[in-house]
Amino acid sequence: MGVFKDMLGSGETLFKNNLALDYDFIPKMIPFREQEQKAIVSAVMPLMQGRNGRNMFVYGLPGIGKTLAAKAVLNEIEDETEEILPIYVNCWNRNTTFKIFTEICEQLGYPLTQNKRTEELFKIIKERLNRNSAVFVFDEVDKAEDLDFLYMITEEIYKSSVILLTNYKEWMITLEMRIKSRLMPESLEFRPYSLEEVKKILDERSNIAFYDSAIGKDEIDIVAQKTFASKDLRTGLFLLRESATFAEQRKSKKIEEEDVRKAIARIEEFKIKSTDDLDPDSAAILSLIKDNSGEKIGTLYEMYTKGGSDISYKTFQRRISKLQQGRYISVESITGGSEGKTSILSYNANEGM
Repeated sequence: MGVFKDMLGSGETLFKNNLALDYDFIPKMIPFREQEQKAIVSAVMPLMQGRNGRNMFVYGLPGIGKTLAAKAVLNEIEDETEEILPIYVNCWNRNTTFKIFTEICEQLGYPLTQNKRTEELFKIIKERLNRNSAVFVFDEVDKAEDLDFLYMITEEIYKSSVILLTNYKEWMITLEMRIKSRLMPESLEFRPYSLEEVKKILDERSNIAFYDSAIGKDEIDIVAQKTFASKDLRTGLFLLRESATFAEQRKSKKIEEEDVRKAIARIEEFKIKSTDDLDPDSAAILSLIKDNSGEKIGTLYEMYTKGGSDISYKTFQRRISKLQQGRYISVESITGGSEGKTSILSYNANEGM
């Protein structure tokens, strides 16, 4: 009857704190991102002394801690002082100046934004923030359809720090000079995690998420290898959660290799979406890249417009960014030659997490 002692009873679970496997779970100090957090804090620090803060351009691959580090700094500011207002906006969800100002007004406790124009919303923001200081974090800033909000904030908010987060280092090249000259941002790169760092992060999360001995070193190693290959920590968090779910379905108190393998099989849910989900322009651009994989972005733009499209180069770049975000394509920035900086676009045949 000893086997029954190793089986979960009704109402039992492997999860001690399942929130620890959410990607939004924010430790006080993000593992292996201490230096990056300190760099963001240093940009904000002048606000603590009543002076204008510095602005920062933060870039790096998806799922390597940019958002977590920035949010951890905002949380610390909120705990430390009421004189500096922390504001976080994801530009994927709020992709125009009007939508961004609406979101900021709501965070400032002013939800009555209906029937107000952009200028009216900004007047509310100015009146509130110019009595204090503010730290703005604009996540996925490359998804913004217009950047007037950046110019208006840097021009008319007296004491602030603006932190811009993006996956794409080359995004700064597309920034208008009128905005770039106002921002003058410092650059901060988030490097990819090493395999050992991935193992330690997943082990720490497992210790918080699961009861003791719920998962062994070998199973952590398998998850870490898959996560490292994907270059995205979210893969590992998904695999840990799914592995535990499969173990619970077996009524087991321990995650075994078979559970991890089943979870890896389910990773298909994170693979590239069907091209049927793309709008016609994006689908056509993807088809062009597929037929000319490894070509420069400028050359591809010329080919696309010669086919009869009157799309602007900036709109073309936005389409490219969305295709990269969806992992339909890979973008590699190169420097040198007569063109200076440019990007090489490659089609991802079977890319997934």
